[in-house]
Amino acid sequence: MKSPVHLNALRAFEASARHGSFSGAAEELHVTAAAVGQLVKTLEEWLGAPLFHRATTGRSRLVATETALRALPDIRAGLDRLSLGLETLKVGGIRATLTVTVSPAFAAKWLLPRIHRFQAKSPDMDVRLDTNLKLSDFVAQGIDIGVRYGAGDWPGLVAEKLMDEEVYPVCSPGSVKNFGSPQDLLGETLIHDLSVDRHAGFITWDQWLAQAGAADVIASKRGLHINNSAAVLQAAMEGQGVALGRSIMARDDIASGRLARLFPEITLPSLLSYYVVYRAESAGLPRLLAFRDWLFEEAAANVVDERAE
Repeated sequence: MKSPVHLNALRAFEASARHGSFSGAAEELHVTAAAVGQLVKTLEEWLGAPLFHRATTGRSRLVATETALRALPDIRAGLDRLSLGLETLKVGGIRATLTVTVSPAFAAKWLLPRIHRFQAKSPDMDVRLDTNLKLSDFVAQGIDIGVRYGAGDWPGLVAEKLMDEEVYPVCSPGSVKNFGSPQDLLGETLIHDLSVDRHAGFITWDQWLAQAGAADVIASKRGLHINNSAAVLQAAMEGQGVALGRSIMARDDIASGRLARLFPEITLPSLLSYYVVYRAESAGLPRLLAFRDWLFEEAAANVVDERAE
């Protein structure tokens, strides 16, 4: 028997299985929970078998049957292939939309000052920026690609290293004369970046001071704690104290004279790096490939510029 087209029902089933509820799937698909339930029921009737049963413990939640769980990987792959095929059809006339996820600070200090160059190279593509400290759900939120800071391990995502960085103190240019050695930081207001989980390997003031041989400065209790890397640098620019800056974030401000790096003879590479992240199933999307290649071109240009300085 020739099977009818059930694309909407398959999307409803896949989203319901991923969210564990019709309401979660409905929010993603921009329809009502009743509509999602009806689509799934239609698919079950055509198959002649149930796709879900409800958990008996805790909050009521949809749980896919064993047969449905086995089928889900193929269904997801098929839906991804359909999306790729539609994307290919769109090339050459209809504007494509690229959805990118980055942290708010990375957007402000690195991506936005450069994004005009990508737009000039890809004039037929619109960019939608999702700024969030937490890694977004790529499927639920329609994310194509992102840049994230960490150790390179995000389940379900391909991660390609984009840029390494180091960490060093920065201050307003007018304050540089006050610091001849790390010992001079004693009694100064130290600005702390709280935007990265301390357990992930992020370098703290205590670690930098120990590396610099100024462990006694650690005893200083004066500090300003901020959970946004861009705001950390802004506070240093305004003379609020000395910040422990991340080189990728601080580079443009130092080059323009808005910030000054202290103690350049002391280097401390970060254990964390910036990675381009995306779903393996989406790797062939033309819009994703265009943006990925541009990111690596920009990162390579940064390296060349740093060597020339």
